[in-house]
Amino acid sequence: MIDRLWIVLSGLFLVLAAFFVWRNNFSAAFVTAALGACAWFLSYRGEMRRKIADDSAPEDDPEDDHEK
Repeated sequence: MIDRLWIVLSGLFLVLAAFFVWRNNFSAAFVTAALGACAWFLSYRGEMRRKIADDSAPEDDPEDDHEK
């Protein structure tokens, strides 16, 4: 859920940065584009943390039970 929020926020920052470029306010465009990039990286970080947690979780494999 929070990952989707970061993606939406990243998209909004991208649109806002494009608006600032259109208005020739390049300083504000740079700042909002940088914030959008940060939001995207936070989304990616959350996705990777979830994948790592899923990979490290012990799985119940019936074939491993007979080896114990």
